[in-house]
Amino acid sequence: MHFTKMHGLGNDYLYVYGEPPADVEELAVRLSDRHFGVGSDGMIFISPSYAADFRMRIFNADGSEAKMCGNGIRCVGKYVYDKGYTDKTLLTIETLSGIKTLVLRLRNKCVRSVTVDMGLAEAKEEMTLTAGGRTAVCTPVDVGNPHAVFFVEDVEKVPVGSFGPYVEKHEAFPGGVNAEFVQVLDGRKLRMRVWERGSGITMACGTGACASAAAAVKKGFCPPDVPITVLLDGGPLEITVSENRLVTMTGPAETICEGEVEA
Repeated sequence: MHFTKMHGLGNDYLYVYGEPPADVEELAVRLSDRHFGVGSDGMIFISPSYAADFRMRIFNADGSEAKMCGNGIRCVGKYVYDKGYTDKTLLTIETLSGIKTLVLRLRNKCVRSVTVDMGLAEAKEEMTLTAGGRTAVCTPVDVGNPHAVFFVEDVEKVPVGSFGPYVEKHEAFPGGVNAEFVQVLDGRKLRMRVWERGSGITMACGTGACASAAAAVKKGFCPPDVPITVLLDGGPLEITVSENRLVTMTGPAETICEGEVEA
């Protein structure tokens, strides 16, 4: 099986053109292992779509299937353009959370960054969670997948690795949840760290950045309809949340390497 390893701000996946095999869950776990496999946050399979230009399916490092991945979908746009599957710079991608529209931005005939219409972000009322011996207030946000956004004074001091797993499996979120820890730097800049459902701590999470910006707008920390810079461990994303809660995301997409594995 041929794969391309790509990343968006360090959120790395193995990309394969074709339908997922029957043993895709086991395959994702095996190849995602950073010591005994290739190493990644999961696998993404790309195929033609009857409803859009292409379809993507995402399998996390634990084998579970995700509905949407913001960093992953930007890399899908780069993959299909750079490899010649399309010459369009305006694409639609079918995901389990609906069809997303991509605008590809080129330099030297290669995709360098992608703007994604992420659709509606539903930031809900705050809730108090007790998890792992800690009690904290979060804002639940749905951007096609579920997020719990925690605003904190100093995000670098948050024990993401010990608190995140308890939030992910909390009974308030029966299907699991992504946990974002966010520090407001100013009205147009946020610093975010993330525990991703099914993958653990990652360098970046595109949907998480969208959820964090949507929560910040709902709480009045940031204004609507202006670009908000979300600083992740892997670098910055630019998120805009409109007055009617529609979200766009702009960020880079990079190819790391190509390879062959025995599937």
